[in-house]
Amino acid sequence: MKEKRAQFSSRFAVIATTVGSAVGLGNIWAFPYKCGVNGGAAFLLIYIACVLLIGIPVICAEFSIGRGTHKNVRGALRQLHSSRFVHSFSFIGLLASILILSFYSVVAGWTLEYLIEAISGQMTATPAADFSNHFSGFASSPYKSVAWTLIFLLCNYFIMRRGVKRGIERMSNILMPILFVILIIFCVHSFFLPEVGRGLKFLFHPDFSKITPSVVLGAMGQAFFSLSLGLSCLLIYASYFSDKENLIGSASLIAVLDTVVAVLAGVIIFPAVFSYGANVAEGPKLVYEVFPAIFASMSMGWLWAVLFFLLLFFAAITSTISMSEITIAFMTEEWGLSRKRASQVNTLVAMALGSLCALSFGVLRDFTIFGMTIFDLFEYISSNILLPLGGIVFALLAGWVIDRRFIRDQLTNFGSVNRRLYPVISFLMRFVAPVAILLIFLYGLKLLHF
Repeated sequence: MKEKRAQFSSRFAVIATTVGSAVGLGNIWAFPYKCGVNGGAAFLLIYIACVLLIGIPVICAEFSIGRGTHKNVRGALRQLHSSRFVHSFSFIGLLASILILSFYSVVAGWTLEYLIEAISGQMTATPAADFSNHFSGFASSPYKSVAWTLIFLLCNYFIMRRGVKRGIERMSNILMPILFVILIIFCVHSFFLPEVGRGLKFLFHPDFSKITPSVVLGAMGQAFFSLSLGLSCLLIYASYFSDKENLIGSASLIAVLDTVVAVLAGVIIFPAVFSYGANVAEGPKLVYEVFPAIFASMSMGWLWAVLFFLLLFFAAITSTISMSEITIAFMTEEWGLSRKRASQVNTLVAMALGSLCALSFGVLRDFTIFGMTIFDLFEYISSNILLPLGGIVFALLAGWVIDRRFIRDQLTNFGSVNRRLYPVISFLMRFVAPVAILLIFLYGLKLLHF
């Protein structure tokens, strides 16, 4: 007898899991430094506009396909269209999920190393000037970086093997409230820093002269990737929704909460950066070189360091469990594997590829493909090719290919909700989102220049 498909038990679980999927290192790590190098508040305004005009419609596209079929991504496309060509697009999300899980787990593993250093007091005992060399030495170590990558993936595995309700839902219900509490604690602390005014002005007072075509496309790309669009993890989570779930309402709430996390990260980071004389445009090293140096200079710095890297770990793990669910749902429903075995296969593949990504900063740094290390190649293929391609596919499928009555019925719950909002979402899904994502796609491939 076929086992009944899992379903999230409450609306809180729906929001916690889907927000957890969207909220990740992209919000807390990538958004502040991209905002910093692109002019601050002007970037933020464009980012918010892109979330509304691109993010919500594409989330609705994934939600309607997932909830309407209650299947994995390949099973969903098979149910909704007879063409094998259409079915083949399911492999975009499957490939992207395993590549992202592999390199993302390396960065997540770094957060575990820094969390242990913060707990032990080693971080605050390190001279501020030494953190650049400290990070380079750790990342290039053939043992430490790989070990923490594997440990992080084991944490991910033990959650995934427990299933949708006992694993994904339970962990998200616990971690997401804690994540928001830590964010709020940090924000309150930021208001007592000496340069809080400069930091908040940089984040919230726009200088419209900073807006250029590249800044606009950068904000579009960040909004797209921050929400995990095109990956099909939101489709998979929606397949566990009840038929009563308000899809447009949930999509809007998820987009808002994801944006709130990014803004709160800016409220945390920019006042600290200005107060301790750091550079807002430091880029990716802001978290692993600049912030440890700041914590080493702060009163009770060890405590703030522990909370900060715990925050990063929670954000990372809630994202990787959604990435993993894409392939695990596929293997259990399409190949007939048990949940435990599918979780093992997913973890072992990610461990092998993740180890290669980790070694890209050390012994494999000179091994390049198309001039990129393995880590950079995985990140480039995922971010610049697969995710935008997946986003375009879902928007076009929901807007033009799949029976429009099916999409309308899903987004309005057969006419009982959102009847006035549906035409707006449909227009954005059909016309605005595909064009905007295509621009992101061409810009990421360097085929569009300004």
